[in-house]
Amino acid sequence: MKTTLEIADPLLKEARKIASRENTTLRALVEQGLRQVVASRKQAPFRLRNVSVGGQGLHPDLEGKGWEAIRDLIYEGHGS
Repeated sequence: MKTTLEIADPLLKEARKIASRENTTLRALVEQGLRQVVASRKQAPFRLRNVSVGGQGLHPDLEGKGWEAIRDLIYEGHGS
């Protein structure tokens, strides 16, 4: 893809010198710099913290019961 960039003259002169000295192109140098910036600013993927608590899992009385039965038990005596 082609694009146009405005680069300060002193920076462009230095970049051209480096490109010439390293026998590469200005394009390659700009791409290398952009890759470094992008890599340094990438956000780590979201990871949900493990907040599990110790225990034996679901109470034996609730084994095989659906969410509706569990919810009813939780709200038993609270409201209608």
